[in-house]
Amino acid sequence: MDLGLRDKVALVTGASRGLGFATARVLSQEGARVAINSRDPERLQQAAVNIQKETGYPVLALPGDITRPEMAQRLIEDVMATYGQLDIVIANAGGPPPGPFATLDDEKWYAAIELSLMSQVRLIRAALPYLEQSPTPAVLTVTSYAVKQPIPNLILSNSIRAATVGLTKSLALELGHKGIRFNSILPGWTETERVIELMRNRAEMNGTTIEEEIQKQARESPLGRMGKPEEFARVAVFLVSPAASYVTGVMLQVDGGMYKGLF
Repeated sequence: MDLGLRDKVALVTGASRGLGFATARVLSQEGARVAINSRDPERLQQAAVNIQKETGYPVLALPGDITRPEMAQRLIEDVMATYGQLDIVIANAGGPPPGPFATLDDEKWYAAIELSLMSQVRLIRAALPYLEQSPTPAVLTVTSYAVKQPIPNLILSNSIRAATVGLTKSLALELGHKGIRFNSILPGWTETERVIELMRNRAEMNGTTIEEEIQKQARESPLGRMGKPEEFARVAVFLVSPAASYVTGVMLQVDGGMYKGLF
C-alpha cells in the first residue's frame, strides 16, 4: 500500500532512540522529509545520519530540551525554515521516572507534567498555524497503555499521560472541521532503552535480574513477548499518513494484548 507520505514533512520529538527513532526511520523509508529532536546532540546527529544514509531522504537534526517552554516554537520555526511546510507532528518524549506515591514531591510532579503533557501542548500549539496550511495534517501523541491499565510503581506516567489522552481526544473534536487529525498510540512494553531502565529498577527492588524481569513482563502478553520498536513505528506511520484519512480521535493500544479490558 502506498501511504501517500512521499515529500510530506514530519517532525518527531524524542527521536534519537527507541520509539521515536524507529518512527522517524519508517517515515523516511516511506519518502517523507523528517525532522528529529532530542536532548542529546551527538546521539541525535548520528540518528539523522543513519536514517538518511539508509533511505536517501533528508533528515534534519534539531537538538534541544522539549521541556523548555521556548523550545517548541524554535523547533517549528527551524522545520519551516528548512522545509517550508509541516504536515505531521509526532509528539513523543521519554517517560517520567518510577517511584511510589509517597516518595514523589511537588518538584517531581511538575517535572513530569512538563515532560509528558506541557511539551506536547506547546508543540501542538506552535505547529497549528502551519498544519492548517497542509492538505493532509496529522498529529500523533505517544502515551502508554497505562492510561487504561495503570502500571505498578509508575504513578507519574499513569496519571499525567491520561491528561495527554484527554488533550488528544479534545483536539480531535475541536479541530476536526479544519481537517487536522489527532490520534494517540498507547504502547505496551516494547524493547527500548527506557524499558530496560525500568526493568533494572524492578530487578533492584525484587532482587532479581533484568532478564528475569523482562521475561516476567513478557508473559503478560498473549504473544509471550515484548514488542519491537519497528512494530510500534509501522502503526504510528500509518496513523499519520493520508492512508488513514478517516481516522481521528483514536487511542490505539499497540501492546501485544497486554491490556485486558474490552474498551
